[in-house]
Amino acid sequence: MVTNQSDTFDIGGESVHRLGFGAMRLCGENIILGPEDEDAALEVAREAVDIGVDFIDTADSYGPGTSERLLREAGVVDDAFVATKGGLLRNHDGDWLPMGDPDYLRNAALASIDRLGVDSIDLYQLHRPDPDTAFEESVSALAELKDDGLVDNVGLSNVSVEQLETARDLVEISTVQNHYNLINREHEDVLDACESAGIGFIPYFPIRAGDLDEKAAAIDDVAEAHEASRYQVALAWLLGRSDVTLPIPGTSSIEHLRENVAASQLRLSDDELVRLSEYA
Repeated sequence: MVTNQSDTFDIGGESVHRLGFGAMRLCGENIILGPEDEDAALEVAREAVDIGVDFIDTADSYGPGTSERLLREAGVVDDAFVATKGGLLRNHDGDWLPMGDPDYLRNAALASIDRLGVDSIDLYQLHRPDPDTAFEESVSALAELKDDGLVDNVGLSNVSVEQLETARDLVEISTVQNHYNLINREHEDVLDACESAGIGFIPYFPIRAGDLDEKAAAIDDVAEAHEASRYQVALAWLLGRSDVTLPIPGTSSIEHLRENVAASQLRLSDDELVRLSEYA
């Protein structure tokens, strides 16, 4: 069995557990406005911290602004390492629109600081490169925020290996957040680059529940052997894939939250990791 898997990862000198919580689902339907039951959403956030989660990911575009506000109101910001993102707008139709203008990013960071109720942001991530703004200008804006003490660590999201290397010439990059899971390996090269550089890799959509049906046989065999669910196996595979992965499964359900966090205790054997990797 795998015995040397690290349970923690250091971001800017601060150690966090490698299975975090994605706070996107604290918002309403389609990640717009607030949830139907805000008290229930607050309880989910509190429960995450109570059961040991100390890394929470959010963004100013979730709501917009709702997820950050709820984390502050839940009282969990001081008890967890909070990563937020800027550089993605929402319009009235709910579309996601890149906005990497340096002035906008600075104002967005200040707004996030206010909503979270902090003096500085633990980890501030460029949510998506903006085709209408030079990538270097966007990253330089985040570097200036760090120099000014408004941001402790800088991260990227939805980037290529080339963009990662470009950004690293401008500022220390602590994490990269890209779409990646047991089924979707499009950004395998970015994960490999992060692993080589010791940069945290935050796979979003870490479970992608519906897609697991297509690969049910191998996943179900492993799940049965460990008396676990498919979704726990998918998370355990991510944790076993590399010591730099930081999965952030999101949910609005305390039951699902507990199930997700329990996956951090599931250790897959080398053979199981290989089998799932080859099969999917």
